[in-house]
Amino acid sequence: MFSVIHLAKPACWERPAKRHRNAGFSLIELLIVIAIILIILAVALPKLTSARRYAQEMAAAKAISTIHTAETQYYSQYGNYATSLAQLGPPASGNPGPNGAELIDRDLATGEKGGFKFVLQQTQTGYALQVAPVAFGTGGTHTYYSDQSMSIHQHNGQEQATAADPLLGESQQQQQQTAAPAAAPAPQP
Repeated sequence: MFSVIHLAKPACWERPAKRHRNAGFSLIELLIVIAIILIILAVALPKLTSARRYAQEMAAAKAISTIHTAETQYYSQYGNYATSLAQLGPPASGNPGPNGAELIDRDLATGEKGGFKFVLQQTQTGYALQVAPVAFGTGGTHTYYSDQSMSIHQHNGQEQATAADPLLGESQQQQQQTAAPAAAPAPQP
């Protein structure tokens, strides 16, 4: 009777097998991730450098306070203020003395610490301390001045700070407002 003949299907009639996706990421996916990381860095980097600069400036202010304390101790021990940072630092050899009182650390005694340069000078009434960033802009945006009065004056700019500049933490306007009442004449009754 009849026999069934099985014909082979041509290859073009068969459905292609599903391709299995290779493990990993496509180039587009990687580029998107890199773009997101770059955007985050662009936002965060200025804040990070600003925070680092602020930390260095506050460390410089703390070092100024340390020098004031050392000068006070030096004065009480030797009867006059030190004329250089080396006199406040550790002695070159032997025991502490007027040329090396060991009141500040070696780094500060060299005149440079934390990205700031410290210059101590003798004055007629005591001493003056000038502090400026080694690399202005990246290391700091302020210069500082202080003397035996122990007040720290801050100048916003590259020029050296003076006693006329506002105190640390005060703006120029605040300084003028506090000075104005003292200069005003007393009211007459």
